[in-house]
Amino acid sequence: MSLRVVIADDQEMVRSGFRMILESQGVTVVGEAGDGQKAVELAQRLRPDVCLLDIRMPVMDGLEATRLLAGPKVVDPIAVVVVTTFDLDDYVRTAIRNGASGFLLKDAGPALLLEAVRAAAVGDALVSPSITVRFLQHFAHIDRAEPTHPVTALSEREEDVVRAIARGRTNAEIGSELFISLSTTKTHVANIQNKLGARNRVEIASWAWQTHRIS
Repeated sequence: MSLRVVIADDQEMVRSGFRMILESQGVTVVGEAGDGQKAVELAQRLRPDVCLLDIRMPVMDGLEATRLLAGPKVVDPIAVVVVTTFDLDDYVRTAIRNGASGFLLKDAGPALLLEAVRAAAVGDALVSPSITVRFLQHFAHIDRAEPTHPVTALSEREEDVVRAIARGRTNAEIGSELFISLSTTKTHVANIQNKLGARNRVEIASWAWQTHRIS
């Protein structure tokens, strides 16, 4: 079955470009919005696999839209990929806390756009070296918040998985690098999330940077 996506951006040309890229690869764009409020309404009604949201939009920005669609209090969250023109922006920090599962620069190109959407749809997150890893590294050095302590200590293998996630690896790539199956990788990721109280892979990566598990 084709992936179903809602695109929200206040620039019609950007939405058209994203639609063309996605539909050329078999992804179905089920709705478009020029502001965050309409994006939330469309997504809640249509229940797409992924929402592609710009940060700066009228009426409601992408950060608030992300919180309403994927935030910690949402019972049935929808995967959100945040699209931004800023590769190191304070807004992205809020997007992490609001439940975003991926980040993409508008000029990242068709391949990364598709990768981000497909990763989000299966529960992965695009932690791209070109944006998110650098962002997380930056905030690890200035964040004053005390990092979360795991409920139960991570195993050695789980520590390996955490570092791989922080480097932007998908589940398939982690399995290949660590010589474990995809199902085993997913089990490790789920266990790590439970131990850290993390909502998604981006929060795992953020924790890895905060606790200096990667540099």
